[in-house]
Amino acid sequence: MEMMEVHVPELPGTPAQGLDEDVRHAGDAGEVDMVPAPDSAYGFCGANIAGLFHTKGKDNTNCCIFVPSKRQIMHTREEKIAAFGRLLDIMDKLREQCPWNAAQTMDTIRPMTEEEVYELSDTILEGDRQGTAKEIGDLLYHMVFYARIGEEEGAFDIADSINKVCDKMVFRHPHVFGPDAGKHTSAKEIADTWELVKAKEKDGNKTVMGGIPKAMPAMLKALSMQEKARGCGFDWEKREDVWAKVAEEYQEVSEASEAHRAEEFGDLLFAVINAARLYDVDPEAALSRTCEKFRRRFTYVEQETLRSGRKLSDMTLAQMDALWDQAKAKGL
Repeated sequence: MEMMEVHVPELPGTPAQGLDEDVRHAGDAGEVDMVPAPDSAYGFCGANIAGLFHTKGKDNTNCCIFVPSKRQIMHTREEKIAAFGRLLDIMDKLREQCPWNAAQTMDTIRPMTEEEVYELSDTILEGDRQGTAKEIGDLLYHMVFYARIGEEEGAFDIADSINKVCDKMVFRHPHVFGPDAGKHTSAKEIADTWELVKAKEKDGNKTVMGGIPKAMPAMLKALSMQEKARGCGFDWEKREDVWAKVAEEYQEVSEASEAHRAEEFGDLLFAVINAARLYDVDPEAALSRTCEKFRRRFTYVEQETLRSGRKLSDMTLAQMDALWDQAKAKGL
């Protein structure tokens, strides 16, 4: 009996969800059985295989449908090293033969690096793993770019950068690389003593707060300061206690004079960020999601207003509120 092999390149969702449509496409089949994919299946399409589906076509022809797994086959250590070497080679060539790349300095690249960090953050928040892979590559390219410039200046090269972070990680993890290796240590114990361990580093920051960049966005700066203080044992004993501080700061804002209002708002925001941290909420991610929710709902208000032949400037607050409530009801 003739055997027909059909490679299905992509299926929506899990194999089970996307199976029926592709089986009909392959042979207008009715009954489908899933069996583990044989080793030979890997050579069939050069990708990871979720399963081998057997079915009968309308002409009674046996069909085998190979369904690729959503999980990719990971590269070997040698392949990873080779890929990094390829990036170094590409950087060398671009720096030597591309006028634009040759003209760049650390100062000109820095704003682009900041943009790449935000793009990486977006993909992580969106759960886009392939997007995250791409953005990690973009950031890695920037790191190699800085190192190449440092090498040209005779200051450092990429090996110096990598060795510095390796030395730092070994020093900061005595429970893995030091005399305490093998002893049971909880994640909380590590976090609670993290800043104290860092303070012992040679050429480390002279103060706990000294390593926080002044240019860091204020919300991230507040969170970093609070985490560093916690690492030294300066934190609320019970997370519920933070709400009294939030209430206190709220009261001070409501009673503040105009001259002190901005300062008191800052204190209130700092306290709210601290509360988010204590409740394992990423304040940056939470606020970002709220901003996107506001964008969706306001866009709905705008679109519905234009659809009615009016402009937002023609709408009363009550009318806009009614459309806003519609957007909420629609789950926007």
